[in-house]
Amino acid sequence: MIPSDKNSFGGFWIRVAAYFVDVVIMLIPTLLISFLLHSVIPAASQRDVAFINLMDDGINVLIWWVYTAAFLSSSWQATPGKRICGLKVVDYNGGRIAFGQATGRYFASILSYLLLCVGVLMVAWTDRRQGLHDMMAHTYVIRNAA
Repeated sequence: MIPSDKNSFGGFWIRVAAYFVDVVIMLIPTLLISFLLHSVIPAASQRDVAFINLMDDGINVLIWWVYTAAFLSSSWQATPGKRICGLKVVDYNGGRIAFGQATGRYFASILSYLLLCVGVLMVAWTDRRQGLHDMMAHTYVIRNAA
């Protein structure tokens, strides 16, 4: 069931806090993979460095996508950061989202950031505290009562 009270939705600052918890958690695997990638593949030219950096960025997107989509579609319905902050992601009916829907939400969040973060900032002023990515994926972030 979707709450009707505006305060039952995850607001901007609590979602920022949850994101930073996830960033801290993901620092170890992403930095380790980045270090290994840069130390294993020799870079003889600027072109090689650019290619390695592009691979590194692609691998980071892949890691974040799997992390986010797997947790959001799990029984937790939240990444560890959201769970620690007492939030969960639900569909418009209040149910658990599928991996495909979580995938769409993740890639839509990249769009939210690319639009000068306006898609993320929308959380602060929309009635149900939805960012652009939430609207595109038909999801809400709610405070977890349990």
